[in-house]
Amino acid sequence: MGTKSIEAAYAAAKERFASIGVDTDAAISALSAVPISLHCWQGDDIAGFEPGDSELGGGLAVTGNYPGKATTPDELRSDLDVAYSLIPGSHRLNLHALYGEFNGKKVDRDEITPAHFENWIEWAKSGGHGVDFNPSYFAHPKAEDGFTLSHTDKGIRDFWIEHGIRCREIGAAFGRALGTPAVTNFWMPDGFKDTPADRKAPRLRMTDSLDKIFETPIPKQYNLDAVEPKLFGIGSESYVVGSHEYYLGYAITRSKLMCLDAGHFHPTESISDKISSVMLYVPEILLHVSRGVRWDSDHVVTFTDDLQNIAGEIVRNDALGSVHIGLDFFDAQINRVAAWVIGTRNMIKALLLALLEPTNRLRTAELHADYTTRLVLQEEQKSLPWGAVWDYYCELKSVPVGEAWLETIRAYEKDVLFKR
Repeated sequence: MGTKSIEAAYAAAKERFASIGVDTDAAISALSAVPISLHCWQGDDIAGFEPGDSELGGGLAVTGNYPGKATTPDELRSDLDVAYSLIPGSHRLNLHALYGEFNGKKVDRDEITPAHFENWIEWAKSGGHGVDFNPSYFAHPKAEDGFTLSHTDKGIRDFWIEHGIRCREIGAAFGRALGTPAVTNFWMPDGFKDTPADRKAPRLRMTDSLDKIFETPIPKQYNLDAVEPKLFGIGSESYVVGSHEYYLGYAITRSKLMCLDAGHFHPTESISDKISSVMLYVPEILLHVSRGVRWDSDHVVTFTDDLQNIAGEIVRNDALGSVHIGLDFFDAQINRVAAWVIGTRNMIKALLLALLEPTNRLRTAELHADYTTRLVLQEEQKSLPWGAVWDYYCELKSVPVGEAWLETIRAYEKDVLFKR
């Protein structure tokens, strides 16, 4: 599709949306300001760059062996550069602690410093990317039994407390260097495979550990702390210390961001309904957008009703500036770079569709108990020419329109990925 036909289709779409009170130019402007945080672990199956081999653990599992996995920091950065070039807008990186550069030296998790991430900082500066950060409470001998910050052994708890303290410092270093705060997100796999005798004690230990990690305040312009709950995991099917209720209380009482992960709840739940509820009490939240299939399987994000509902709740609640959107999936059965592009473009499409909604008309109908009009408008929106607005947005941001981006992936695959 040529530029002229894209612009002609957009002009017609703009007129159609104007007829229902929607300004497409304003929607595009708002969308341009929303960064999505791409997760580093899609590019290498959560392997990281610590010397030596360790099992993933922590209830995490990656399936597939598609060729071309990144095995060095430079390879991963190269793959990310390709992905960013195919995604409209300016976006962030979500980095885990085990992705530091240690030059073959054994640096334990309680010893990492910002110096181990200097190359990531310079790369982010050159690309204009903000960076978010995550402590890595898995794939380590001191996490083999499934417990970290709530462990009964004080020595192990102290080890992981120090890891958390250092990760906040690293997050703040990214924030200072890049001029945008890092969201440093805490997820721990602690839990029991079978029914525990004492559910309270591990949570008391977890609370004490977290309080020690967060004891030293860090200015919010550099670092934002988030806590992430989970319903269950592999090896913690019966009990997870950091449940939704536990972390919601912790986030409210300690003024932390609450992370809502689309795969961390019951399969019949959607995090979309939780956004407005949580934001009544927690001013900012973090989203990990993924796609669970029957369980917390972290499939590549597709353009599902769940995704559209998540985006809709963000926009309807005027929360684009207070919801931090990150992706969280790992698929090694398809081209890993393509997975980033598919998932991120779908997240942006969902936000665009939400921004093109005639929200004021819907709310007016609802306030007058005119649920017929509300339903008609909701259904008619699905067939409005929003795709023409999306194509125009991609053209405006100088990225391929439609599936044309796949040509770049295939060339990169042939020239780079398949030669690794």
